[in-house]
Amino acid sequence: MNRQQEYVLRTLEERDIRFVRLWFTDIQGYLKSVAVVPAELEGAFQEGIGFDGSAIEGFSRIAESDTIAQPDPSTFQIFPFKSDDGALSARMFCDIAMPDGTPSWADPRQVLRRQMKAAADQGFSCYVHPEIEFFLVKELETEGYPPVPTDNGGYFDQAVTDDAPAFRAHAISALEHMGISVEFSHHENAPGQQEIDLRYADALTMADNVMTFRYLIKQVARRNGVAATFMPKPFHEHAGSAMHTHMSLFEGENNAFHDPDDELRLSGTAKSFIAGILEHAPEITAVTNQWVNSYKRITSGDEAPRAAAWGASNRSAMVRLPMYTQNKAASRRVEVRSPDSACNPYLAYSVLLAAGLKGIEEGYELPNPAEEDVSRMTRRERIAAGYKDLPSDLNSALREMERSELVADALGEHVFEFFLRNKWREWYEYQSQITPWELRNNLSF
Repeated sequence: MNRQQEYVLRTLEERDIRFVRLWFTDIQGYLKSVAVVPAELEGAFQEGIGFDGSAIEGFSRIAESDTIAQPDPSTFQIFPFKSDDGALSARMFCDIAMPDGTPSWADPRQVLRRQMKAAADQGFSCYVHPEIEFFLVKELETEGYPPVPTDNGGYFDQAVTDDAPAFRAHAISALEHMGISVEFSHHENAPGQQEIDLRYADALTMADNVMTFRYLIKQVARRNGVAATFMPKPFHEHAGSAMHTHMSLFEGENNAFHDPDDELRLSGTAKSFIAGILEHAPEITAVTNQWVNSYKRITSGDEAPRAAAWGASNRSAMVRLPMYTQNKAASRRVEVRSPDSACNPYLAYSVLLAAGLKGIEEGYELPNPAEEDVSRMTRRERIAAGYKDLPSDLNSALREMERSELVADALGEHVFEFFLRNKWREWYEYQSQITPWELRNNLSF
């Protein structure tokens, strides 16, 4: 037993923690959990927890269903909330393995870990910090009608008559309690819309943090008498919710994206990384924007990218170069603005990293930056400028993904095939629906 495992067991006893929740995600990014009592945890460290992998979306076939959840003690954290009887509980993320101990190809954590190893093989460590947007609404059970936002606030509003500031304070306290550092929080553009930015961490730790973030935000909302949704675009008349993702590569202690002699303080490595994301943007979009509803946000033009372009300070571009601290070497980074807050962060970070690394490996040339509002350009103007359009719906995104060797390699055959199969099923189900818009406009014929 290693020191980290010993620390966990000792903490359980000292803090009188009654349950430990072991977490992992399925391929779609849904959080899964099994609770164990402290007396069983030492055995779980040694042998893992067996479960039926065929019951989890995309994990295994019924004839090969025995699967092991192996707790990762480095992710141990105590929940900020007590149960009704005053007891504390904790959580750890798990790595998923087969009965012989080999890593499961279906585990999203393993997918990202493989991609981080590919970066390490080139001498890089990948760091990420996301800006996560979501809505606070009065309730989620709306019988198909639009939800009601909790306030009428706008960007950076410090409202005195709504509960958003108090909610954000409670949320930040809960996040910090679980070891997740927060940089900023504020009201976003739309009524009820909030944003909380997490301080940077390595890509795997940040993916774990995003999953914890979504869980905690919903718990804090419930305790404040409201509900939280990470649906990409719940209101047609308002901006959707993004997960703008800031990325950088480090070589040891040095930021590989910084060049003090470049006009934009941007290294050749960073330029090729951006070029890789732009070149492969259409084929990775099904992963960074995985839901039918995701494309209502992308096509809206409300600071959501419609095309694979980049620019300095340009929030209409898919990749933005923040200029706040351009002379600070450690802070030189790129911001990818296409992902939404309902993606699977393990898979999304995997394909973004794979695309950027491909650009570095192949020495992709960075095109000219966009200096105009890309969202207001016509399709003909975007084509003339050399910008690739992002897919306009899930159907188009899946067709791009199907042809992608890069995404297949990044996700692995198992996850790649299951993801496509699952998302095609979602698209066909959506396509068969008769919408209120159709009835309003066509029923009279």
